[in-house]
Formats: sequence, structure tokens, C-alpha cells
Amino acid sequence: MAWVAAGEGYEIALVEGRVAARPTTGRSAGRQLKTLPKALKDHPEVDRLRRLAEWLDRHEAACIAQVDTWMVSSLPVPTALLARVWPDEAWQSALRDLAVVGDDPDEVGFLRDATESGELKVVNLDGETVRLSPRTVTLPHPVLLPDLEDVRDFAAELGIVQRVEQIHRATWRKPAGLAPTATEVRDYAGGSFPTRFSLAARATGLGYRVSGGYATCKVRDTGRATEAAVWIGEPYYEDETTTGALTWHGEDGRAVRLAEVGPVAWSEGMRMAAALYAGRKIEEGGDA
Repeated sequence: MAWVAAGEGYEIALVEGRVAARPTTGRSAGRQLKTLPKALKDHPEVDRLRRLAEWLDRHEAACIAQVDTWMVSSLPVPTALLARVWPDEAWQSALRDLAVVGDDPDEVGFLRDATESGELKVVNLDGETVRLSPRTVTLPHPVLLPDLEDVRDFAAELGIVQRVEQIHRATWRKPAGLAPTATEVRDYAGGSFPTRFSLAARATGLGYRVSGGYATCKVRDTGRATEAAVWIGEPYYEDETTTGALTWHGEDGRAVRLAEVGPVAWSEGMRMAAALYAGRKIEEGGDA
């Protein structure tokens, strides 16, 4: 970002997300200072840049959240939309190196560029850079990727780092032989927390919604919206509490039988339950 004048003898700019200053005169002219001079701390231009930095942080977080929603729900994203937002550094950072699928569901590539004409440049699993111009693409949830371990190994060879957790996202596959009428999973039930507030705080800190007595996450899977929910205790109960069963509900609020839960909804529900359970209180000498 360009340096702008601020006060007599100083210039300021945003450098790596914070306001930095440099003198314009003297022996240190043009050299960035380690700390902001006292004379500048209440300067209007400094306040303006601080507010801009806060907005940029919010914008970056919003871009990551939106891309994560596309990926978790495997929603088709117009290629033209990716091309339009690509010049924005926040969008580009969130999208770069994500695995994408175009017209051929078996052709997976890592997104490297999007041109103004709506063409995508991806590195396919043969290591070749190819150009794609489908009308829409999906950012598939990893549980839907065939040969996921091979994809992960190849990504490691390329040195790929994703801002949105996709290929290295923890996944759970639905086991066979579930009881036809079963509607809950108790693998991660019974995790003890000092208070209901501490468990709710863990849920919101992990990015999950707390509604009533549940931590929830919504997923669009197999063409329908499904909400996974873990019981975390009555809203105003502040004594020790434990995690409850994991269940799934349809758009009408009715419980979905486990056998009917889609692969992404299953994986994301189990991921939420496991993440909550991981913060439980461990008794000395108990299981880790």
C-alpha cells in the first residue's frame, strides 16, 4: 500500500495488516520504524488506516467463510463469479489452491488462476496446468473426493497450502450396518465440561451456531439442507454439563434416520461432535 503523509515529517502505510510509519527527513528518512511515534497515535490518518485494517480483516474472514460454505455444501459456483472476484486479494487467497471439479466429475485440479474471460487455470493430478471454462465448478468436500489420500500426497508434493480447510479436513465415513430406525450417534457423548457456558463458548469459538440447548451446523447434502446438532445443555444451566448425542434434522425439523444422512452431512456432524468432545475435562489418570 502507498505511503501517505501524516503529520510533519512522517508518512504512514498499512504493512502486513498494521499501521507503520517512517520519517521523511533526517538520517532515518525512508526507513520504517519499529513502533508508531507518540506524535502519530491520535492522528486522523492513523485512525483512518486502523479502521481500514479492521475492515480488511472482516472482509478476509467473510471471503473465507463464504468459500467454506461453498465447499461444505458442494454448491455449484459460476466460473464467471470466480473470475470477477479473483483480482481481490482476499478472495484470491481464500480460493487459491482449492481442489475444483468442472464438467468431468473425475477430473480434479487445484485452482491457480481465474482470467477475466472466465477461464480457470488448474493443476491436474498429472501435474499439468490445464485451462477450464465450464459454466460452473464445485469445490468438493473431501469426503466426496475419490482417492483422497493420493490427492493429499500430490498436494504435499506441490507444497499446497489452503486457507480454507479442504483436502486435509478431518473426515468421517458412515459405517455400514446401521439400524434402520436409528436417529442418533453417541460416539462423542459424555464429554464433561465445568459449565454449560464453557461448552457453548467452545462451540461458538469453533464456528458453530448455538441455538437453545444445541450446537448446530447446517450442510446442504444430496440436494437437501440438513442440520447436525449436538446437545450441550439447557441455555441457563450453569453447573457441570456433558455433551449429548449427535442427531440430524431436515428442513421440517424432523429427525433424519442415520441410514438417510448424506455423506457430507455425516462427516461434518461427526467433525463437530468430535471437536466439541476434544475440549472435555480430563480427570487425572483418565483417558486422554
